[in-house]
Amino acid sequence: MSLRSLSKLLALAALTVTACTTEAQPAPEALLPPAVPREMRAIWIATVDNMDWPSRAGLSTEQQKSELVAILDKAAELRMNAVILQVRPEADALYASKLEPWSEYLTGTMGRAPNPYYDPLTFAIAESHKRGLELHVWINPYRARYSKTRPASKDHVSRARPGLVRQYGPYLWMDPGDPAVRERTEKVVYDLVRRYDIDGVHMDDYFYPYREKRKGRDIPFPDASTYARYKKKGGTLGRDDWRRENVNQLVHELYKGIHEVKPWVRFGVSPFGIWRPGNPASVRGLDQYTELYADAKKWWNEGWVDYLVPQLYWSVDKPQQRYDELLRWWAQQNTKGRHLWPGNYTGKVAFTNSAAWRTGEILEQIRLTRAQPGATGNVHFSAKVFMEDPDSLDGRLRHEAYADAALPPASTWLPGSNLAPPVILPRVEASTGDRYVDFKPAGTTVPSLWVLQIRGISGWTTEILPGSYRGALIAARSAAVPLEVRVSGVDRVGNIGASARFIPVR
Repeated sequence: MSLRSLSKLLALAALTVTACTTEAQPAPEALLPPAVPREMRAIWIATVDNMDWPSRAGLSTEQQKSELVAILDKAAELRMNAVILQVRPEADALYASKLEPWSEYLTGTMGRAPNPYYDPLTFAIAESHKRGLELHVWINPYRARYSKTRPASKDHVSRARPGLVRQYGPYLWMDPGDPAVRERTEKVVYDLVRRYDIDGVHMDDYFYPYREKRKGRDIPFPDASTYARYKKKGGTLGRDDWRRENVNQLVHELYKGIHEVKPWVRFGVSPFGIWRPGNPASVRGLDQYTELYADAKKWWNEGWVDYLVPQLYWSVDKPQQRYDELLRWWAQQNTKGRHLWPGNYTGKVAFTNSAAWRTGEILEQIRLTRAQPGATGNVHFSAKVFMEDPDSLDGRLRHEAYADAALPPASTWLPGSNLAPPVILPRVEASTGDRYVDFKPAGTTVPSLWVLQIRGISGWTTEILPGSYRGALIAARSAAVPLEVRVSGVDRVGNIGASARFIPVR
């Protein structure tokens, strides 16, 4: 063997040995990598009435896919880390289901599958995870019919089980007081959790419907027969308390049931932003406790959700609904230490009337969220505004609010995976001279994300990569060789595992 060949072999051996060094080995405190930033940055993707996606019913399969990919690309470009996709807007399904019919918002006809066939949710999950985005499914638990123009399919609940459905205002609603309605919603959710690789299940603020009025007077929700049945069976609660208990029971059972199926799938609710007027003292507005029969404070205090997204859809200086005061109040109720991610009406930046906001309003809301102890992110309504990009919204978010990548906060109360240091091996591309690090899981558990941290002369840089990645560029041929590289896996509930490290040969 020539001296030159022997030198190359020894250098490769040294490189391989250092690649196996793990976090357990001591390192000077000043040389340790910084903590990875944590913040939820999510976008709602609304499908009801073709609000965000698909842009209209009847698009071809390829057009639907192309539109969804564009939204996910935009989310990744803005350094978001999650999307919340509405998959059950009106007792229907934007996915392959044996329980409820295909949504009309896909093909224009309820019950008709996309043609050429594909499963939109399977596609959405794969494309989201490919970009390092979590995907949470968004379901409406009680709304049965929103559309006013197209007929329902024969297997839709309004035709197959009409006794469960009530006409209220222009829409149809499943009666929350009927145990069969709760059973139906739970069955739909558990089916989603079992069959799809989702990261979370999400419900919005539609529980008992917002009150309808006629000639200035409230129209009562038509559940007299259901309540009478409850009383006949020995029920003792007054009607309002009974209604709240119906919703409480659904929320509590979903929280337990989802985690029994898959412990890592998080459950979240996005209630109306005011629990009750006077909470805090300065607040006035709709009382969700008495009008929607939603006791979000109870769910929060009991720990029946993994995250809460109160819809703080008012400006930072709105009298009687100040953003910072409401956010502080919700944070004070977080007795179980769950995630608090306020919902922001970012879409108002695209408004053209007097209710329109400037981008600076959203940036200030994000700043106030970060300043509030216990609040750890924001959820933006909705995807359409980012595709339109009014008032330089996208650029200012990316370069000001979201200049650096962030991991979603860890759900430490859920069981994690205790990921071992990954197997890593540095590599130099012969054709270009570029330096890479290749990595793979040390065991059978595949991380949902990777954290790649590189130390150079001027300090550390951090990248967050999709769990499907098996390598990354660490230095172009013309760039300085890094002083140190570390790679860690992130499990399904956000815990960072032990890191593997190596010192590149210079």
